[in-house]
Amino acid sequence: MKEIKGVIVPILTPMREDGTINSEELVNQIERLIDAGIHGIFVLGTNGEGYILDEDEKTEVIRVAVNTVNGRVPVYAGTGCVSTRDTVRMSRKAKELGADVLSIITPSFAAASQEELIRHYETVANTVDMPILLYNIPARTGNALAPATVQKLSQVPNIIGVKDSSGNFDNILQYIEKTRGGEKPFTVLSGNDSLILWTLLAGGKGAIAACANVFPHTMVSIYEKFAAGDIEGARKAQDSIRPFRDTFKFGNPNTIVKLAVKELGYPVGTCRAPFNSLSPAGFEALRATLKACRDNGLY
Repeated sequence: MKEIKGVIVPILTPMREDGTINSEELVNQIERLIDAGIHGIFVLGTNGEGYILDEDEKTEVIRVAVNTVNGRVPVYAGTGCVSTRDTVRMSRKAKELGADVLSIITPSFAAASQEELIRHYETVANTVDMPILLYNIPARTGNALAPATVQKLSQVPNIIGVKDSSGNFDNILQYIEKTRGGEKPFTVLSGNDSLILWTLLAGGKGAIAACANVFPHTMVSIYEKFAAGDIEGARKAQDSIRPFRDTFKFGNPNTIVKLAVKELGYPVGTCRAPFNSLSPAGFEALRATLKACRDNGLY
């Protein structure tokens, strides 16, 4: 098991004009990101549109990623579903296909108690013998993993970390505080690209960073500079992505990330409908921001 750390990319899922998976371009994107020094490939996350792909498509994406990566970095597979039964089935499939780590998002739509979330994760962990990363993104799922819940789940042998995309830095701090010094290592990762450096400074191990699809070298440098003791360099790299993140006000962030990669010249297509549009003002702002970022050395 490779150590979970650094900047892991929640890789987008390229699609053709007819909306089908473009496996050839997925291979190209994986190679591009690994060449940039990315520390892990995470398929079927929010930016990978795991929420809108069917099971056959998910299987194909995992298969292509595992075969292409070929052990160079860990492959994380998003296998969380609404039901425990479906999550177990998808997790077993990911294990069969050779993924290294499961990322399991909280169930969505129906409200779940913390006790129900604990049973859900414990059941999956006891059924599928693989490293599991919890995924907290309450704005999208409607269910939040409380710090006390993460503390309890961190004691399960194969639950080895959590990604927090709440945007609440105090929540990240509490995850770190409540899991520090346990019987086994437990990794806290930021799912918010603005909080990568601050999470590292607080004792976290890195991030699953959407912007790494667009500026992989810059995003990797936040971690690498921090690890080398160059805190000021890491801070400058962290600050440099703010103009791009400011374009998220124009639409769905993963829609904008995918359109940005397309604007850079890669045939990744658009997000699957209905989550695939951006206003003319949004497009104009995105193009201008991408140019300014590139002119300022982001890549």
